[in-house]
Amino acid sequence: MHNKIIEIIAEIKENQSLLTSLTEKSSIVMEGGLSSLELLTFIFKIEEEFDIELPFESFDYDLLHSIDGFTKFIENIVAKESA
Repeated sequence: MHNKIIEIIAEIKENQSLLTSLTEKSSIVMEGGLSSLELLTFIFKIEEEFDIELPFESFDYDLLHSIDGFTKFIENIVAKESA
């Protein structure tokens, strides 16, 4: 799932070098370089890719500080929706 999230960031930024420069510890906003509009696109693409709806009422923007933290958040939502 980490790789898919990195692929989505690289696609939004239209920057294939992000595929090799971003890691699990990379910040989605800082190292991924997503602007506010790109961040919204990222959220929509994540929802579409994983067939989930992110709970904005409980969404913590600190999750964007690392790809790993965001991945765990998404995995938890996917697990809940699959149960």
